This record gives sequence, C-alpha cells and structure tokens, in this order.
Amino acid sequence: MMYPFMTLNDNTEITHSEMYPDGTVKVCIETPVEGGFKSAECWLPMLRWEVKGYSWLEMQYLKHLVMKSRPLFMEFSKDGGIFGADDSVGR
Repeated sequence: MMYPFMTLNDNTEITHSEMYPDGTVKVCIETPVEGGFKSAECWLPMLRWEVKGYSWLEMQYLKHLVMKSRPLFMEFSKDGGIFGADDSVGR
C-alpha cells in the first residue's frame, strides 16, 4: 500500500509505502510531463535510488527533500500514512 505524503507546486506527487518486515520503506516521486511521468524511487533507510527522467539538479533537490523528511517517512510508514499518525505528535 502506498500513502500520500506531499504534492509540490509543479504537481510532483510524493508517496511512501508501509514499513516492510525488513524495516525498509519505499518512497515514490512522480512528476507529470508531456507524454508521461518522470519518476524516482528511494528505498529507506539505505537511500538506494532508481531514477527515470529527472536531471541531476532536480535530483539534488529531491534527494535533499527525502533526506530531511526521512524521519517522517519512517514514522508514518508504521502508522498507516500521515493520516494515521497519532494526533498527539507535536503537541
């Protein structure tokens, strides 16, 4: 199951999986372009990337975004996505 995480201003969608039994989480990034999508997948916590269509500069931004959000992906993957997270978080 993939859970929504964030939509960027250019309609890039970022989703993540539930945590797999081995402790990994898959993060998927897709940006619509004419004729299809650019896509990238990142496996956390080891940061293994598979990229199709993004430039080096675009990937620097996306990698930074994923790195900064890694604790959230790991937490939300255990709780059923951002909407399943405990309401008391951050209070």
